[in-house]
Amino acid sequence: MSDLPALVRGEDGERRCWWAVSSPEYLAYHDEEWGRPVTDDDGLYERLCLEGFQSGLSWITILRKRENFRAAFAGFEIDAVARFGARDVKRLMADAGIVRNRAKIEAAIDNARAAARIREELGSFAALLEPFHERRARAPRTRADLPPTSLASVALSRELKRRGFRFVGPTTVYSTMQACGLVNDHMAGCVARSAVEAARRASRG
Repeated sequence: MSDLPALVRGEDGERRCWWAVSSPEYLAYHDEEWGRPVTDDDGLYERLCLEGFQSGLSWITILRKRENFRAAFAGFEIDAVARFGARDVKRLMADAGIVRNRAKIEAAIDNARAAARIREELGSFAALLEPFHERRARAPRTRADLPPTSLASVALSRELKRRGFRFVGPTTVYSTMQACGLVNDHMAGCVARSAVEAARRASRG
């Protein structure tokens, strides 16, 4: 893996993480979203849910179904999804626009309830995740520099499970951390890396 290029030059001449240029959906996600801080509770819940649904599938599948997921899950509003019941599970299992996996659907609903409990206790879901920000000693330079998990993702996974979340193993949690800006995993030399780092600093004051 380390012999494969970590950066690829796009049609605009800019260098990006290798995976970003394989489709228009990936390009937009890479440039506009991946790694940028997400601080609102519903946004964090959405990313955690989507990463859970992605398990065993390609991320492009989730990106292409994202708007369907948002429509099906009430815009990923925590309080709204926390009120879902058996009738909603049946509706979601019949929705061809999303990933129809009963265990993942039921986990998403349970996770909304868990997030709501955390918000009542701590004031926000984001407050639980805040201590798990990671700053690398150096930017990743090869694909091998990107681990599937980290000490922080293992610890956060354990804490989420303790609080009643499901489908939140260390790998899923690490992917969520990458997506939400808890870690900046843009490659060294990627056109988006410096902007993401600046956004992370600004979000933390």
